[in-house]
Amino acid sequence: MSVDDFKHKGRRKMLVDLLRSKGIEDEKVLEAINLVPRHLFLDSAFVEYAYRDEAFPIAAGQTISHPFTVAFQTQLLDIHPKEKVLEIGTGSGYQTAVLVGLGAEVFTIERQKDLFDYSKIMLKKINFEPRYQTYGDGYKGLPSFAPFDKIIVTAGAPEIPKELLNQLKIGGIMVIPVGETSQQMIVIIKLSEDNYEHYEFGNFKFVPMLERRDK
Repeated sequence: MSVDDFKHKGRRKMLVDLLRSKGIEDEKVLEAINLVPRHLFLDSAFVEYAYRDEAFPIAAGQTISHPFTVAFQTQLLDIHPKEKVLEIGTGSGYQTAVLVGLGAEVFTIERQKDLFDYSKIMLKKINFEPRYQTYGDGYKGLPSFAPFDKIIVTAGAPEIPKELLNQLKIGGIMVIPVGETSQQMIVIIKLSEDNYEHYEFGNFKFVPMLERRDK
């Protein structure tokens, strides 16, 4: 594993300045971005480019999102310390680490076994371990740990999964990209068991949320 040296820390600081210039205003989110060594979540071929605002391929045909996308989704979640956050799609673990860096109690689920194995090892190595990490079907969420204060989905969903809405506490927030080829970033606030507010925050491009196992 490569080190996190002054060069990487300096590039992270430049990335934070770039994200601030692009409209990320939550300083707590920017501090978390500054804490997490993104280069350790990338294939060695991309390490030199880790602090550009770009997405890169990772295992299983997936990608690590643009830092702006990670920061934007995280900002929309409005994380407070000790909140229970469900993350659908651990991926490489980078977004997970940012949530942990904000002091959240993170429960994360990954459908791809090799990504689950990789992220579990990496998050432990850098001391950004979530409260609970598992391999499984993101559409089903983690009902045994519900309700959650916040839910974040890091893949493009064709529709909003009802199971996830059921696991969101009243007053809770879900951030999810919804659409087929490109996605609209949707924020959902749960007002009651059957009443929600929806807000749209522009178009993004995510890898698709994988089909349910029970189909």
